[in-house]
Amino acid sequence: MIDNILSQIDDVSEELKTRAAEMERTRRMPLDLAQTLAGTGAFSLLTPKSLGGPELSPENFVLALARIAEANAAAGWCAMIASTNAITAAYLPADIAQNIFGNPDVITGGVFAPIGKAVLDGDHYKVSGRWAWGSGSANCSWLAGGCTIWEDGEMRRHADGTPETRMMLFPNSDVILHDNWHVMGLKGTGSGDFEVKDCLVPKSRSVSLQTDQPREKGALYKFPVFGLLSLGICAVALGNSRAAIDSATEFARTKKLMGGKNFSDKASAQVKIAEIEASWRAAHSYIMAESRRVWDIAQSSVTVNNAEIPVEARADLRLASTHGVRVSAAICQSAYNLGGGAALFENHDLQRQFRDAHAMTQHIMTAAPTYELIGRIMLGRSVNTSMV
Repeated sequence: MIDNILSQIDDVSEELKTRAAEMERTRRMPLDLAQTLAGTGAFSLLTPKSLGGPELSPENFVLALARIAEANAAAGWCAMIASTNAITAAYLPADIAQNIFGNPDVITGGVFAPIGKAVLDGDHYKVSGRWAWGSGSANCSWLAGGCTIWEDGEMRRHADGTPETRMMLFPNSDVILHDNWHVMGLKGTGSGDFEVKDCLVPKSRSVSLQTDQPREKGALYKFPVFGLLSLGICAVALGNSRAAIDSATEFARTKKLMGGKNFSDKASAQVKIAEIEASWRAAHSYIMAESRRVWDIAQSSVTVNNAEIPVEARADLRLASTHGVRVSAAICQSAYNLGGGAALFENHDLQRQFRDAHAMTQHIMTAAPTYELIGRIMLGRSVNTSMV
């Protein structure tokens, strides 16, 4: 399965590369390119097998996303968002999941953050809200938005006092898209705001990834949901930094210095290329090792005793993902520096790879404060682990 997906991605990688500048200029992925990429299965990597999806293991999920991001990080980011959003299919009733995710070429997206307000209205929720960071939303048939739940004018809360939240799924006909994506990096992701106003959503078309139990029984749906999201971000970052190393290496091999020597003859260039290659391989090995470790636990939990993934293992996965994203940004910084003045120009891949890498560091799942969260767990301090 994964070999076929990777082969199909390779078949479109050249188009992804050559259209990267177009995506930056238009600030989104063109529909025809999105449809081409959808044909490879890139937007449904985590869709259940029962719906015709590949239901990839976490390790293969990383391989597929990284391959896309090597060609075009913005495209990889859109594939990551769509694929992780497809996790909701495992929680929805079978008929609704089939209606939304049953088409193998469907593109979905959404934002987990509970910014919206969902008011109980019989068998429905009446939903209003505006969500930022709607990556790839212009090409989506369905979008999901996190909401707090309200009843009789009051926010519903769990026994521990935390707000009750759910993801609501909307057809694109109910969604207002806002063209406000003007940013430094990941320009081509089209991550503008999306909004709904008094949209009626059946209760059965909503899920809680924190309290609901998945209908699907595969090990993938025992794997930590937020671990998969952070893993996906790391995969895109590693693919982008792999491309940056290759860009810098090609530049060093072909750039001529005064006197006719190649830039690659400079000891400083040789040292830096070796250093960033070692950093990439270490980060890649680290994230693969942790994803395999947690995957083994998830598989055992299905076959043995349905046990939950220990918080320490979930924390280690988040730590490896955050490390991978931030090491990738440092690699892209070094690669950009190697490019010198040439890398400043918009027609040079290194400037885009540099900007995209640093945009990824801002995601809440892999931002710097994640180190504090994981450190508190390691030190045995009290912490809310529901999003680990």
